[in-house]
Amino acid sequence: MSVDTILLKGKPVAEAAYERLKPRIAALRGRNVIPGLAVVLVGDDPASAVYVRSKTRAFQNMELVSETYNLPATTTEKELLQLIDRLNDDEHFHGILVQLPLPSQINSQTVLERVLPLKDVDGFHPDSLGRLLAGEPRYIPCTPQGILEILNHYEIPTARRHAVVVGRSTIVGKPMMALLANKWGRGNATVTVCHTSTPDIAAHTRQADLLIIASGQPHLVTREMVSEGVDIVDVGVNRVPDDSPKGYHLEGDVATDDMLGLAHAITPVPGGVGPMTVAMLVSNTVLAAEISSGAAS
Repeated sequence: MSVDTILLKGKPVAEAAYERLKPRIAALRGRNVIPGLAVVLVGDDPASAVYVRSKTRAFQNMELVSETYNLPATTTEKELLQLIDRLNDDEHFHGILVQLPLPSQINSQTVLERVLPLKDVDGFHPDSLGRLLAGEPRYIPCTPQGILEILNHYEIPTARRHAVVVGRSTIVGKPMMALLANKWGRGNATVTVCHTSTPDIAAHTRQADLLIIASGQPHLVTREMVSEGVDIVDVGVNRVPDDSPKGYHLEGDVATDDMLGLAHAITPVPGGVGPMTVAMLVSNTVLAAEISSGAAS
């Protein structure tokens, strides 16, 4: 039996999130506070550059402060840590984002831990992740937070459902697991986490009521690996070479076209989770400004 698959587009959800932020930003301006973000980009990774440009546009549209520090790929770990120390002390910046991945000569974890927890708007500092696991988050990592916003907007339930998360990164998989398992409105799910060492991923994905995949492998999940009526959130954004002028096109970790008529709902790639990651970065930066200025409730 065929179902009418709902496309969970991120743009209208992001626009609604920005509208909710406007009165909070206005209140901060009344206190002479303009939320500010410092972005550190090391090297010339194309995907990172695209994300940073999207972030810059979003901050400009909301009339917020955003400054990008472009460093060469040869930057040493010591040099990067010195920059972060300066940004930690700069009161103009309420949030600091170190764009990943970093070059091989730099230890990413050392760098992420150098950012002050109160400026960790990406939510990757051990303090932030620990608070999330304890069910008392300050800054929720942007992509998982954006996924919850999408599910809420389209009234996709999580409670008492079996959620399967494919991927175990600290950027998506692990915080997503904590969010879905915790006892709050958009949680209360039974969560299974699969990864590269899972012997038979399909055996788990077929049991999913809610499937969230962030594997970084195009079309890892196919029609035969899911059950009818599943809700799918595809976090993957993979550059697949082709003969177009750009030389590539974007595809998700799920074969989206194969899921039409089978899945109840699915996020498209592009146009699904991506806009929400940026919107939640803006949201976390506004929250950081509220905390810094004493305006947080």
